[in-house]
Amino acid sequence: MKAYSLDFRQKIIDLYEKGGISQRQLARRFCVATSFVTKILKQHKETGELSPKPRPGRPRKLKSEHLTTIQTLIEAQPDLLLSELSESLDQQFGMSVSQSTLSRTMKRLGLSRKKKAFTPVKKQVIESKMRECNTGTK
Repeated sequence: MKAYSLDFRQKIIDLYEKGGISQRQLARRFCVATSFVTKILKQHKETGELSPKPRPGRPRKLKSEHLTTIQTLIEAQPDLLLSELSESLDQQFGMSVSQSTLSRTMKRLGLSRKKKAFTPVKKQVIESKMRECNTGTK
């Protein structure tokens, strides 16, 4: 779930500071948890800040230079497999990247993993024969 916006948080603080409304009533009015209102008020009182706290988690392994390399590799060779892309990154940067990490990164970059469809030989033969019939040449 995304963090609530700063202006939304400010509205809650402003209404509470005006007075005449409890934390529970604020929570009901804005359709949020009472604990959220309590935490926001406490954070504002202690630090004067309203911005959301950073979310825990690992930092991303692939930095901007890696992302541009991935993008250029995919643009140059759209049929590149994730395993081949991983090998390329290993050769260029000396870093091991899993296929799932590459898949998420490509999704974030808006790059498709869809490969070109190969036309079966049978269909090509039929199409060439139809052209021959239409033009009258063999």
